[in-house]
Parts: sequence; C-alpha cells; structure tokens
Amino acid sequence: MSVVIEFDQVWYGYEKEKPVLQGVSLAIRQGEFVAIIGGNGSGKTTLAKHCNGLYKPTQGMVTVNGNDTRSMPVALLSRTVAYCYQNPDHQIFHSTVKAEVSFGPKNMGLSAAEIERVVNEALEAVGLADKGDEELYFSSKGTRQKIAVASILAMRPQVIVLDEPTTGLDYRGVQEMMELVRRLHEAGHTIIVISHDMRLVAEYAQRVIVMHQGRVVCDGDPQRVFAAPDILASAQVEPPAIYRFGKAVGTFDPIPLTLAEMQKILTRVGD
Repeated sequence: MSVVIEFDQVWYGYEKEKPVLQGVSLAIRQGEFVAIIGGNGSGKTTLAKHCNGLYKPTQGMVTVNGNDTRSMPVALLSRTVAYCYQNPDHQIFHSTVKAEVSFGPKNMGLSAAEIERVVNEALEAVGLADKGDEELYFSSKGTRQKIAVASILAMRPQVIVLDEPTTGLDYRGVQEMMELVRRLHEAGHTIIVISHDMRLVAEYAQRVIVMHQGRVVCDGDPQRVFAAPDILASAQVEPPAIYRFGKAVGTFDPIPLTLAEMQKILTRVGD
C-alpha cells in the first residue's frame, strides 16, 4: 500500500521548552484503519492535527502524498485529509443540513450540478438523504456528528481523521457512528480515529498507535498492542474488558479482543 501521510522525526510544542511531540516517525498507508490511543495529554490530538496541516512541525517534516505540509495551505490539504472535530459544533455554522454540507464543495469551485450530486451522495452515505432542508439547531448530537462527517465527505477526501467521534453518544448512537466509519473505510477511505474507548478500538481498528508523553511507544495490530501490558500501563491505557477476561481465564490462544471473537470460541468449544 502506498504511503499517504508520513512523519519524519517530528517535534512540536506550543512552548519551545515543553514539546508535545518528541521525534515522532511513522507512516499512514492508503486504506488503513488506524486508531490513536493514549492517556490525556499524550499527544494524540496534536499528532492528528499534523495530518492535514492544522499544526506544522517545529522540527522534522510531515508529508501528505509526498508534499511537505509546511508549504501547503490547510484549505488545500483538507481536500486530501479531512479532520472531524470531537465536538461537531466546532465545525458546523450553517442553519440547514444542505447548506452546511454544500459549503466545502462551493469553496472548491464545483458547479451547481456537481455540488448537488456530491452533497446528495454525502447525505446518503451518512443516512440523512431526506434531511437536507432540516434546521441544524434542533438536531441531536449524533445527527450533528453525522452532518459533520457528511460535510467532509462532500469534499471527497482520501483520508478522514475523526477525533473521539462517539463522545456524548448513547449506545445506539455509538454503534451507528462506528458502523458509518466502517462503511467509509470499506468504500476506500483511509481512516484515523482518536479514541479512549478500547472496545471500539479492538472491534474496528486494524492498526493501533499508542502515544505517551509525545512519543509513539507501541504500533501494531490490536492483538500485538493489547498484549503489551507494561507499555499500556505506562501510557494509562487499559485493554478491553473481553481481553482482560480472556487473559485471566488463561486458556485462549490468541486471547479474544471482542465479544464476537469470544462467542466464536465458545461456540467451537460447545460443538
């Protein structure tokens, strides 16, 4: 898979003497589903905001499709790497659904017919095809989050970065949002998710990056990452409950990460 985003010895600090990122080097490849995890203040969001130039490295370099983010405006980078904020109200500012989702395509200079097409496709993708004329102010948190996703989908980004997309949602809202993210990944988008919910990380992510004190301390598939208890403990991360249960039982190899995996194992044992 080709590299879409690359960090090369990236340092960044809001204050010179207090770096938030410390020598981060990693590559995000086309088609990956990546989760970034770690304790509060570990550098997760700062790392993610370097992906589309919202932040520029103090030292080192970040490239998007080979282009140095320091030499490209955020407006241009966001067409390739779109960032969805934890609070959708931080990026929603129009009164109706269709007006909000149309904003990006209009600024890209698309024709009226093209705008209509991409907006309709984006709303269809998030399950809001019949909500275009509705007022945003009366929408639920989950609906506003979907609208925020639709607004970036309408710009046809290659990569979608979602910062804690399930915060404040009930169980049904969480499942709907994550199934939407899964569908976007299956449709060909590269996905980067920041999350504190290890159940969701285990269920959806293909790759997990663990941050601690501004450094990448572990990077691999979920099974490998959650099997590193000392690293996770130092990063203030606890494996999902199913994994902890499976490890305590001590008879599973590999240890199941999700409820679905546990059910499969128990079904085989029952047979």
